[in-house]
Amino acid sequence: MSDFQRILVVSTQADAAEVARVRAGIGSSAVVLTAPTADGKRIVQGLGHTAHPETVLAPVRFPDVDRGHRLDEVVRRHAVADRFRDVVVVADPATITLLLRVLAPDQLPASGPVTEVGLPRGSRPVPLGRAAGAGVALALLVGLLSAAVPVWVLPTLAAVAGVVLLALPGRRWLGQSVLIAVAVSLGVSLLAIAGSARFPGAW
Repeated sequence: MSDFQRILVVSTQADAAEVARVRAGIGSSAVVLTAPTADGKRIVQGLGHTAHPETVLAPVRFPDVDRGHRLDEVVRRHAVADRFRDVVVVADPATITLLLRVLAPDQLPASGPVTEVGLPRGSRPVPLGRAAGAGVALALLVGLLSAAVPVWVLPTLAAVAGVVLLALPGRRWLGQSVLIAVAVSLGVSLLAIAGSARFPGAW
């Protein structure tokens, strides 16, 4: 199942309040592309991110016939580098119009200075190593707290949290990681019990 990577296209005519809303809605890992202009610098400073200047985003009086495709190529290059971060593009209105015609031909530009585009992407891969490590840590925690908390409480809470995360489109990978960690913790706990004096056929 696929979801979408957010591409936020921000006009250099955006005011401070609109820039602040974009800043509040993007992650700390967002990449910001901007034209090397004074207006672009003003928007980037409001976003509070380090910018990647791209000369192809600079306004031109007489655009080449392939300019839209070159704009699309630049944006997609930065997007594909990490499909799980937001990409913000800052440019003048005319450049934005050309970009959106190629990047999102089936989507009309938003009426305001900020347009959000979604590029299809696959699901985020599950970090199996981290999930297994978290499972071992959960098993150790259950063992340490077994005198005060029933052994089934923590794995059950973690499993419920994993199921809830599975229902969230952008957090499926995290839900899968949590459920794998629960399964690993149960396996480790069973091995620990089987090897202890509490198990009738202890090793």
